[in-house]
Amino acid sequence: MTITYELGSSLYVNMTNRCSNACEFCVRTKHDNVNGRDDLWLDREPTIDEIMADFEKRDLSKYDAVVFCGYGEPTERFDDMIEIAKRLKADHDITIRVNTNGQANLINGRDVTPELEGAIDVVSISLNAPSAEAYQAVCHSRYGEKAFEAIKDFAAKAKPYVKEVVFSVVDKTMPPEDIERCRGIAENCGVSFRVREYID
Repeated sequence: MTITYELGSSLYVNMTNRCSNACEFCVRTKHDNVNGRDDLWLDREPTIDEIMADFEKRDLSKYDAVVFCGYGEPTERFDDMIEIAKRLKADHDITIRVNTNGQANLINGRDVTPELEGAIDVVSISLNAPSAEAYQAVCHSRYGEKAFEAIKDFAAKAKPYVKEVVFSVVDKTMPPEDIERCRGIAENCGVSFRVREYID
């Protein structure tokens, strides 16, 4: 079972395969891994203790960040994610990022953003579309079109509690004009914007 895996200069945490989206371009529809070696499909979700034990096998000083991102949406296990992040922060001076679809408040049935404080440094949200209709057409959220407004609301609410909030899009999944519309949404929300490279 792959719990932590290396990608670039960061260490990633694969906690769950559950996701509230079924994005058409998701890499997990094409591959079992993202780094050429670690199978990210889980037979079961690892416990907090198992995840912490996996970290103990790693030299965290080697990495520029720990990133909650695997073959699922990490905020499906929001409480566990925060607990693990706080334990890591207690023992290590390291940046902690969560790569998310931004639907944490819908998933957990409450505003979870205040709980990010002191645990998560960067929240990177996959925006993926410039409108609710376009988002649902490509991401197929179980929450329908209301997911899009919830994502923007989550980004705005998270800003006071973390160092950086970023909206991201994948470059080959939409035309340039839609990417620019997404950039405008990020500006209106007062958050950063990043165009990610499509993984074939």
